[in-house]
Amino acid sequence: MFMAAVDQTLLATATPAIAATLGGLRDTSWIAVGYLLASATIVPVYGRLGDLHGRRDLLLVALGVFTVGSIACGVAQSLPQLVAARVLQGLGGGGLMVLSQALIGELVPPRERARFQGYFATVFTASSIGGPVLGGIVVSHVSWRWLFFANLPLAAIAAWRLTRLPRGESHRPAGARADIPGHILFALGAVSALFWCTSVGHRFGWQSGESLALVAIAAASLGTLVWHERRHPSPFLPVDLLRERTIGLSSVVVLLFAACLFAMVFFLPIYLQLGHRVSAQYAGLLLLPITGGMVTAAVISAQILRRTGRPRWIPVVGLSCSAAALLLLGMVPDHMSLVILLGILCGLGFGCVMPTIQVTIQTIGGRERLGVVTALNGLARSTGGAIGAALFGAVVFAMIPGVERSALLQSASEADVAAILRAFHRAFLLAALVAAAAAFIASRMPDTALWERQGKP
Repeated sequence: MFMAAVDQTLLATATPAIAATLGGLRDTSWIAVGYLLASATIVPVYGRLGDLHGRRDLLLVALGVFTVGSIACGVAQSLPQLVAARVLQGLGGGGLMVLSQALIGELVPPRERARFQGYFATVFTASSIGGPVLGGIVVSHVSWRWLFFANLPLAAIAAWRLTRLPRGESHRPAGARADIPGHILFALGAVSALFWCTSVGHRFGWQSGESLALVAIAAASLGTLVWHERRHPSPFLPVDLLRERTIGLSSVVVLLFAACLFAMVFFLPIYLQLGHRVSAQYAGLLLLPITGGMVTAAVISAQILRRTGRPRWIPVVGLSCSAAALLLLGMVPDHMSLVILLGILCGLGFGCVMPTIQVTIQTIGGRERLGVVTALNGLARSTGGAIGAALFGAVVFAMIPGVERSALLQSASEADVAAILRAFHRAFLLAALVAAAAAFIASRMPDTALWERQGKP
């Protein structure tokens, strides 16, 4: 879990250094989007195969793919090579994320899952937001390539520990077979949509042939995907599960939550470096208030859920706090202490979401569908993260078309700095709207009792 989550965000503070080495600040968002998109595409595959063949052995396979991708990232000599290597790394990272979650669901009783998901949420949060901190420290002292080479000893330790776990159960339903067309349609639709989001307005015009073609391909692919998945005997994307109100709304909430979280994690360090002229190391450290808030809220919300068994209002309150913090980030004057305070509030809100929803969907989905529902949640998280990074980056870079090389060289004019700050403030307001929408949707979830309140007979 640590390896998969930290590599989702590890390059946030290293992005300016990578752009200075390989070129193309505007296209560096694909370093993040490529990883998240590959992870989103492969997560349902691991969820389904884990249900069929056992989750521990498949987790070892995912770890091997992730390790090979890390080596490829470390030796990349151009930005396209690095993006391709990040895609390979994401194909392994998606398995690390979903299968570790599914193993907890398999080995731990439902009531105790709240406590264990609190631990996992702590690791996920600390590594996701600790990634930019580690990245800033490494980039300030050695080459950014060591961000990837450091995964090799961690992978060896993880493989050793995995071999000590039970192999896990397998649940092979009759007539189960691969859904290759579903994977192709999802990948085609997701890539087309995200490439349009990151490119329209500066690579090509809104009404150009390229823009219309990408929109048509995305709409046709995703529409055909829904039609295909409803008819496939063992679909990789369980559309029928989304008809269950709690699972369907939970997936939407996770998607919107991840869009806000990853937009903040990826771009807040860039905002601080380009707009406030702080170092990469200091920009990473300024994410620690968000980390502290998320870890604190994850532990507290897991304990509340464990005692009450009622998950509904926990993410509603949390996302409302995050929306308020993001709104203030986009409206109030810039001051570092205020950014830290709002970061804590934002983190407290975000930390309430993942442990609660993970336990909810695993309990409602049932033991035989653990891999599928966990994969669906992982798919929503990875897709939301990719969408958030793509849209946030598109909004920011569309508003600062002339600011690139001068900002990297730390010699931007006051006008450039003002343009950067204005662009990020608009993007924070957009993130606040998304968080508010997620809070509203969470409030529409059924008020389900997952188990009896602790202390009752």
